Amino acid sequence: MQIEVLKSKIHRVTVTQANLNYVGSITIDEALLEAANMIEGEKVQVLNVSNGERLETYIIKGKRDSGVICLNGPAAYKASEGDIVIVVSYALLDFEEAKKFKPTVIFPDTATNRLIP
Repeated sequence: MQIEVLKSKIHRVTVTQANLNYVGSITIDEALLEAANMIEGEKVQVLNVSNGERLETYIIKGKRDSGVICLNGPAAYKASEGDIVIVVSYALLDFEEAKKFKPTVIFPDTATNRLIP
């Protein structure tokens, strides 16, 4: 049996842009992606702490150390610049493997969306 478990989490970052005129997705600073063990094209869930909205989309890699968190296309209706969001991804694992699995969770500086040294 397989179950879906938390794989990666970027906890509490600030939306820097909401771009309606784009195909779709969320653009995330490359440094955050690496630290969170996420990759471009990965399906993620975006949880908006500021308004309670939840959505699923995929990742576009943003410029390293830019602090960019940009909701694109229809997702831009779910968040405004300045909103606080949590970005999570999940993995399917064998039940026994899942018991031992440890997700990657990062806590960036919410003011800058950069890793805290």
